[in-house]
Amino acid sequence: MRASIKPGGGGVQFELAPGSHTAKNADKVISAMEVAMLDLQGQLLGLPICDLLGGAVRDEVPYSAYLFYKYAEHADQPYAPDAWGEAVTPAQIVKQAQRMVAQYGFKSIKLKGGVFAPAHEIESMKALRKAFPALPLRLDPNANWTLQTSIAAAEELDDLLEYYEDPTPGLEGMAELAKRCRMPLATNMVVTTMEEFRRNASTQSVKILLSDHHYWGGLRATASLARMCSVFGMGMSMHSNSHLGISLMAMTHAAAAIPNLTYACDTHYPWQEEEVIKGGRIAFHEGAVKVPTQAGLGVEIDPAQLAQLHQQYLDCGVRNRNDLAQMRKYDPAFSGASPRF
Repeated sequence: MRASIKPGGGGVQFELAPGSHTAKNADKVISAMEVAMLDLQGQLLGLPICDLLGGAVRDEVPYSAYLFYKYAEHADQPYAPDAWGEAVTPAQIVKQAQRMVAQYGFKSIKLKGGVFAPAHEIESMKALRKAFPALPLRLDPNANWTLQTSIAAAEELDDLLEYYEDPTPGLEGMAELAKRCRMPLATNMVVTTMEEFRRNASTQSVKILLSDHHYWGGLRATASLARMCSVFGMGMSMHSNSHLGISLMAMTHAAAAIPNLTYACDTHYPWQEEEVIKGGRIAFHEGAVKVPTQAGLGVEIDPAQLAQLHQQYLDCGVRNRNDLAQMRKYDPAFSGASPRF
C-alpha cells in the first residue's frame, strides 16, 4: 500500500497500489473488455488466446507460493475461521509454507511483509530458508520500510533472497537501495507507467518488473511491456491480487506467450475458496498451471456460481474498502502511516 491516506467513499481509505490509482481507471476497463474480446476472438478462430498474443513458448506457467501473516480469524468474528489458521510467528509461517507447497507443489516462496518489525520478518525468512534450502525465496515489505531500514535489512537478506520486492517507497528510494545491496530489486509499485519505466531504465535500479494485465491495459499491452523489459535487460514476472479462475487463466495465457518471463508469477489463488468457472477450481501441478489448448480463454463461466457470489456481494453491504477502519479493530492506535519501520 502507498504511504498516503485519502478520503473517499464516505470514509478514510488507503490509496491501494498500484491498481487503484485513478489514472489507471481507463486501463482497467480496457483490460476487462479486452480479455472478453480475445476470448471471443479465439473461439471464432479456434485458437487459444496465447496464440493471439504470438504463440506459447511454454506448455505450463510456474507460480509461486504466496505467504501472509494473518490471525486465525477476523475481529468480531463476522465469518467462520478459515482453514489456514494463525500465522504470526516464524514457525507458523513455515507451517503455512509447508502446507501450501505440499498442496500445490510450488517451487518458489514469497512472503508479504511490512507487517511486523523487520527483525521479526527477517527471522521468518531465515526459518523458511532452513525449512526449504533449495527453493528461491522472496520478501515483499510493501514499501513499509524506510530507505535506512531497507539498507540495513539487505545485509542479512542478500544471501537469502531471489529478489527484494518494494521494501521502500518511491523510485528514488529504490534507486539508492540498489547501490547498497547485491540482490536484485523487484517492483509492482514504483514502475506502473511508461514514464516510470523510462525513469527506471535510466538508472537500472529495479531489475525485475511484476506486471499485471489488469492495470497495464490488458494482455497485448503486457506483451508489449515484456518486449520493453527484454530490450532494457529487465527480468519479468507477474503481480497478483485476489483473483478467480478467469483472471488466473488470463495471466497464464499472457505468461505463456512471454519468452522473457524469468520468474514464477505471484498468485493469491490458494487463498480463494469460491470459483465462477465450470468444472470448479483450476488445478496446479508442481506449482504450475497448464496452458489451455482450447479455443479462447479455455474456461467458461458457471452461471449458478456467479449468481451465488453476486448475491454474497449484495448481502455483505461492503461497497468501499476501508483498511484503516479494519486495522483499528485490532489496534485502535493504528495510523496507516507508511513507511512504518
